[in-house]
Amino acid sequence: MSTQIRNWAGNVVFSPARSHYPASLDEVRRIVAGARSVRVLGTGHSFNRLADTDTDGDLVVLDALPAEARVDPDAGTATVSAGLRLADLAARLHAAGFALAALPSLPHISLAGACATGTHGSGDGNQGLASLVSGMQLVGPDGDVVELSRGDSADFDGAVVGLGALGVVTRMTVDVVPTFDVAQSVYEGIAVPELIARFEEVFSAGYSVSAFTEWRGEASVWVKTKVVGEALETPRPEDGWLGGRLATRAAHPIPGMSAENCTEQLGVPGPWHERLPHFRPEFTPSSGAELQSEFFVPRSRAAEALDAVRELGPLVAPVVQISEIRTVAADELWLSPAYRRDSVAVHFTWIADRAAVQPALAAVERALMPLGARPHWGKVFSGGPAAAMAGYERAGDFRELVDRYDPEGKFRNDFVRRLLAAA
Repeated sequence: MSTQIRNWAGNVVFSPARSHYPASLDEVRRIVAGARSVRVLGTGHSFNRLADTDTDGDLVVLDALPAEARVDPDAGTATVSAGLRLADLAARLHAAGFALAALPSLPHISLAGACATGTHGSGDGNQGLASLVSGMQLVGPDGDVVELSRGDSADFDGAVVGLGALGVVTRMTVDVVPTFDVAQSVYEGIAVPELIARFEEVFSAGYSVSAFTEWRGEASVWVKTKVVGEALETPRPEDGWLGGRLATRAAHPIPGMSAENCTEQLGVPGPWHERLPHFRPEFTPSSGAELQSEFFVPRSRAAEALDAVRELGPLVAPVVQISEIRTVAADELWLSPAYRRDSVAVHFTWIADRAAVQPALAAVERALMPLGARPHWGKVFSGGPAAAMAGYERAGDFRELVDRYDPEGKFRNDFVRRLLAAA
């Protein structure tokens, strides 16, 4: 049936000819085989039109498929329904004694959507979520089922961060590790120049570290540390670290907002999936009245990038709710923003006014793109497809891969077509 669907933030309205909620793999195959144009919508957390379909096309939502999270302890993997939310997957894995090595800020999003767009958490040793994928099942344009495995297929590294352009991903196999506990502490009142000057010290302070700032005042640093036995794997920085103060009450990343929907802090140990995300799954993280952008720069150019954004503070601060800085380890996935380079991800949660945001966004892009910045595929960027693809040396290989898997372009929308044309 046809209906209008809004994304999570409400800034994108999808108007497909038909929307489908298949309950089985066979149903997915029938829908795809009979459609002229198909796109898949996950939890709708992208802020651009990546998931949109043509007006006479079909939109497929996978959350009605049977929820599956089958762990193979010997292989150290879990086979997972692609539409499963990360929060639901994490709870199942933890109950079985296992964990994912990393999680993004929001556990509300689907596994497949997160991987297809290069979504990530933080940590000097942690790659993006897609790097955990060791196998995937997808439905091709004729309703055929394709299985890809890491190491067995030359196409695998090009397919995982696939932007939904190769087919409908219905199942994924991911690497898992034994479950672990994490303690989270927040340090407030840190001068941004101090944060930049001591960058390596800051981001090596824990298993996962995030820094937040509005670019016109101070910063806070959230340190998430593994607990080994009854001790912290990395000693917790003392009060006064970086010239700041150790928070004595729970905080929200956006100053002044209630911490009710945030994961537990104050150094209280807890399961990995209840500490690595910033937000608890039982709460909506915010009203959704926001836009988001994110740019990945080579870690070797971190100080240049952060100094450049800091200089733009008078332009950025009035239209940003908060900015987050994280580190991501390099991987081998062709369209991963961290492809073959350790990266620093600079994220912007803007106010929900694209016209007001645009001058600041354009200035940020002018400052960061010459440093090799790659935009997050699911966020807002204004430089166009040529600028987005310019940082990917395997862009041409990806275009050839898409042409081979989907020669008639069934899984391409305007967003994908423009990217491929620029590759």
